[in-house]
Amino acid sequence: MPTKTVVATTINGDPVEFLCEPRQSLLEVLRDTLHLTGTKEGCNNGNCGACNVLLDGVLVNACLVLAVEVAGQRVETIEGMAAGGQLHPLQQKFLEHAALQCGICTPGFLLAAKALLDRNADPSEEEVRYWLAGNLCRCTGYDKIVRAVLDAADVGEIERLEIGD
Repeated sequence: MPTKTVVATTINGDPVEFLCEPRQSLLEVLRDTLHLTGTKEGCNNGNCGACNVLLDGVLVNACLVLAVEVAGQRVETIEGMAAGGQLHPLQQKFLEHAALQCGICTPGFLLAAKALLDRNADPSEEEVRYWLAGNLCRCTGYDKIVRAVLDAADVGEIERLEIGD
C-alpha cells in the first residue's frame, strides 16, 4: 500500500489538512478527498483549463500539480470566489452575458479571468483573449465570455479581495 503524506495548506482562506499519496494530483484531492467539486476535470493533461485554480495567486492547472506540492501554499478554487452569499462581480457578469452553458469550463474561465483582472484591472480585448487562450469551451463560443470579462473590468466592479475573505 502506498504511503500517504499529510499536507497542510490554505484553501479558500481556511486552513486545511489532508492525506494523499505522493502521485495524486491536486485536482484529484480537491474533488475526491475534499469534495470541492467545482474544479472540473476536462482533459486531465493541462490543455483545457477546466481545472484552473490559483496557487499563491498564480493560475495553474490542478491536474498538473501534485497535491503534496501545495503544502504551506494558498489554494483558491471556484468555491471561494463568491463571498458572503454575494456572487463575485465576474460571476455576475458571466450570468448577465450568458457566458456559460454546460458549466464544465466555467470555473476555469472565471479563475483565469480573476487572475487577469487581479493583475490588470483594465485589459484590452486582445489581452483578455490572450489570457483566456488556455481555456477551451465547446458550448458558448468565446465572445460572450470575453464580453463578460471586459464588462466586469469596464464598470470597475472588481475588488481586490482574496478568495475566502
